[in-house]
Amino acid sequence: MVVDAYRRLARAQKGHARGAPAYSVYVNRRLGRLLAAVAFRAGLSPNQASVISAVHSFAAVILIAVVPITVPMGVLIAVLLVLGYAWDSADGQVARLRGGGTPQGEWLDHFIDTVKICTLHLAVLIGLARVLPGMAWMLLIPILFTVVASTTFSAMLLNDLLKGKHSVESTHERGGGTLLRSLALLPTDFGLVCLVFLLWGWTTVFLIGYGLLCAAAVLFLALAAVKWFREMGRLSE
Repeated sequence: MVVDAYRRLARAQKGHARGAPAYSVYVNRRLGRLLAAVAFRAGLSPNQASVISAVHSFAAVILIAVVPITVPMGVLIAVLLVLGYAWDSADGQVARLRGGGTPQGEWLDHFIDTVKICTLHLAVLIGLARVLPGMAWMLLIPILFTVVASTTFSAMLLNDLLKGKHSVESTHERGGGTLLRSLALLPTDFGLVCLVFLLWGWTTVFLIGYGLLCAAAVLFLALAAVKWFREMGRLSE
């Protein structure tokens, strides 16, 4: 039953990664757990869950880029992004229920994430360009967000790759996170990027919220890059 699968996943959780922000831990993981239980009961594979995540996310990306900006459209985009993010969590949990993941599944998950991170902010660039003809400088925000988000994600993957080669604990090992740390990292949470599209129909308000999230991402990357650089230096000691 779905309830049994959900309970199995809840018992199997070992805490969250040290760098996991609050929405991802306390909202998205639980949504993903529910979807994983449903997917497992329906006989879906982890890769199929990843594809479902991609369908939701890229449907939202297309709507952002090509559909007129309205309040209802913003709500729909936010819902699609939230579901896409939840299914992104579900694929790994489905793998856990089926006895473990595979390198192919991990590759597919990261591949989809990489494309999503870049295309989402580029879609914002296209969408805003249609309604901000006299304020072209504001388009620097999604351009900057694209660079920062893709660089941060690539750096995290590279960190884990290099740490794995030197038999050092991954940044994403479970059990090292705290509530206070998760709340402090909330402004960097991709879940908030999904939710900010609830403001999509009010362009000025959206730009304020989206711009603040971009600023948080820039600050996080600046601080994290120094920390990561020092960690990589210690690997060769």
